[in-house]
Amino acid sequence: MATRKTPAAQSPSESGKSGGAKKAATKAAGSASVKQSMGGPSVKTTGARTRRSLLERAATALGSGTSSDNAAVRNLATADRLEAKYDATEALSASLPHNPTKPAEYVQGGQVTPAPEGAHAAPDNLDATASTISEDNTSDKNGSKATPGTNPNNGPLQRHRIDSGGRAITTNQGVPVADNQHSLRLGERGPTLLEDFILREKITHFDHERIPERVVHARGSGAHGYFECTEDITALTKAAPFAKVGKRTPVFVRFSTVAGERGSADAVRDVRGFAVKFYTDEGNWDLVGNNIPVFFIQDAMKFPDVVHAVKPEPHHQMPQASSAHDTFWDFISLSPESAHMVMWQMSDRAIPRSYRTMQGFGVHTFRFINAEGAATLVKFHWTPLLGTHSLDWDEAVKINGADPDFHRRDLWEAIEGGAFPEYLLQIQTFTEEQAAQWSFDVLDATKIVPEELVPLRTVGRMVLDRNPDYFFGETEQVAFCTQHVVPGIDFTNDPLLQGRNFSYLDTQITRLGGPNFHLIPINAPVAEVHNNQRDGFHQHGIFRGRVNYEPNSLAGGCPFQAGARGFSSFAERLLAQQATAEPTKLRAKPEKFADHYTQARLFYASQTPVEQYHIARALRFELTRVQTQAVRARVVAMLRNIDEGLAATVARDLGMALPEPLPMARAPVEAPEVAVSPALSLAARPGDGRILARRIALLVGDGVDGAALESVYQALVQAGAVPRYVGARLGVVQTSSGDALPVEVTIEAAPSVLFDAAMLPPGAGAAATMAADGLALEFVQQQYRHCKPLLVPIGAALLLEAAGVTTLPEDGGDPGLLFVPDDQLAGAGEEFIRRIALHRAWQRQTEPPLV
Repeated sequence: MATRKTPAAQSPSESGKSGGAKKAATKAAGSASVKQSMGGPSVKTTGARTRRSLLERAATALGSGTSSDNAAVRNLATADRLEAKYDATEALSASLPHNPTKPAEYVQGGQVTPAPEGAHAAPDNLDATASTISEDNTSDKNGSKATPGTNPNNGPLQRHRIDSGGRAITTNQGVPVADNQHSLRLGERGPTLLEDFILREKITHFDHERIPERVVHARGSGAHGYFECTEDITALTKAAPFAKVGKRTPVFVRFSTVAGERGSADAVRDVRGFAVKFYTDEGNWDLVGNNIPVFFIQDAMKFPDVVHAVKPEPHHQMPQASSAHDTFWDFISLSPESAHMVMWQMSDRAIPRSYRTMQGFGVHTFRFINAEGAATLVKFHWTPLLGTHSLDWDEAVKINGADPDFHRRDLWEAIEGGAFPEYLLQIQTFTEEQAAQWSFDVLDATKIVPEELVPLRTVGRMVLDRNPDYFFGETEQVAFCTQHVVPGIDFTNDPLLQGRNFSYLDTQITRLGGPNFHLIPINAPVAEVHNNQRDGFHQHGIFRGRVNYEPNSLAGGCPFQAGARGFSSFAERLLAQQATAEPTKLRAKPEKFADHYTQARLFYASQTPVEQYHIARALRFELTRVQTQAVRARVVAMLRNIDEGLAATVARDLGMALPEPLPMARAPVEAPEVAVSPALSLAARPGDGRILARRIALLVGDGVDGAALESVYQALVQAGAVPRYVGARLGVVQTSSGDALPVEVTIEAAPSVLFDAAMLPPGAGAAATMAADGLALEFVQQQYRHCKPLLVPIGAALLLEAAGVTTLPEDGGDPGLLFVPDDQLAGAGEEFIRRIALHRAWQRQTEPPLV
């Protein structure tokens, strides 16, 4: 090895000066350190000191020498350590004399070699890969030096949580603030001084607190939880969450509306986002889905157009969070591939009762990849255990006025109360060969794979059991990207998915301030991150060493490519006829994409009569808000290609003649694989019979039977519901036995639409009093009109009659009305719970409403 002359060996006469040995050594080590810091080669000292083995010198340097209080001892140890670092670096680099994996990068003899693990070596002395030998010097800020091979930035969120209990206010620099009430002024009534850095920091931070909201999915609610694998599917995928039965993977879920801005209401007619971030031990997997399994468009090229069309119209920025306006329906009626999605959006799917009773779908077709590299096509479904339930449209409109945070509040309160939302993860898997035989294309995001063709298979469950601590830091800053996948999950050539893979990353860079958004705690994986991507806005890492490229030898080849353990894209082979018949590059869609109506017909035909009526009602409402008659006519013309009866009903309700059907790009399939799929109806998933976190009103007034109320109240609590005593005023009411019963909320503050069911007041006196209260009558009317379960003591039937309800106990045609003699109310709780679990008695709905 080449040596380098140091000041310690510059002059024999200088080194031989009597009494100057310590000075010379100190000067030598000091000069050596300076030259090292100035960027020259690592220092090699010669002459004055005896050469020792690499391990011996490293042991000495890493001992007490470099931290000694004696400058001479410290400087000699430092020189030793720098020499040892140089030798160790040379040895480490020499251990990788060439790049043995390079030949595998090329196709040789027509064979593709799987990517091998990158060559790497461990240093004999950790100083070889250090940025600085001073890394042992610790402080309250520095902490200890980096632990070899670890990245502590990706630990649990606990390291980021803050509790200010028992602490004084400080500035962002940690300076205690003596007075948080006043600006610094020149005199009692004088001007505020520019030198008040506390005021300037506080106001500046306030001015910049808001980050750009998401273009879509701006209004959301989030929760932490876990995913548990319940079936062994390792034959299909090597993805980490499915590694073994019983394995639990942390998740964060964000539910959202799509079109509305951050301050819009929850219960609008809209698609709902259902995005799940899996924090796997092999990195983050984002399953970014919706509560509807299809979408409006087939190609990402049209995504800006559909979003622009559904957003508020640009000339006056109205309407907010609504598709009921001209530009949306103008786009839809000129884009018939949207017909299937429109049926879903006009159905009750678009006004869910809660996030807890809402399905989720991955929308696109993905691939599973197993350990052998074999691929299987897969679609993802989330199914709530509490069933799929919706709101009535009239009810949803009123909820948006009474509680615009209805869904957000429901999710928060359910988790806070221990009624943890739970969903099954179900999959549909099929081969390329199977998919090629179907009349639709599985790469078309406007199509589903009917469950009759491929039944759902349950492979896991997800439980949401923790509310976030900090809405902005978690729910608002969480960044979902469709391209975040892990080994075992891969994409298909779905053109909408391909565009989303670009778009999601790009928008997070803008919204969250740069390419390091993955360092925000809620986005950080639990798997450690090791790569050469440094710098950029908001970089939090402090990287050890001087290597930020690969391949390298100066860091022992680290970090190195993972080879077979890492993510690799499926080596898709196009069918031979495609390769010969199609040009290499083109802008076109496959022929099956041109069938816009077969699955729209399937969806409508699969709905119950009540759901079909709701679709017609939704179309009537939306198109009534459309001012351009030609757009209305075009939509009805499109509906004729879906169902003549539906088109006729909507045309009649709009006061217009039936137009000619829209021309079709391709005729629907004459004999589709599935003509009716009951699984597409909300009624197909009534839930498991539990009524967790359902909100039940027990109407109370003076003279109520307190014992009967208490019995029903306790039965509801034990079933996991949230009962409330609802009265005209806060305070107490006197029961028939003279006891005081507290009123928990008033009819004025909590109107009917905020409750899932109600019990009328037992006791003729209380019922008579409420029958004279207009708000109470309105409460009962809306409970009945919105088809909700009602527990009616026979003595309170007069309140029902005063509200205009003419149904009598002997009619028996309404499962949502439970009439019980007053003296039997104590045992009515169980049957009432069963009726609540049915969600709604849609049989009582009429057009127009009779009540």
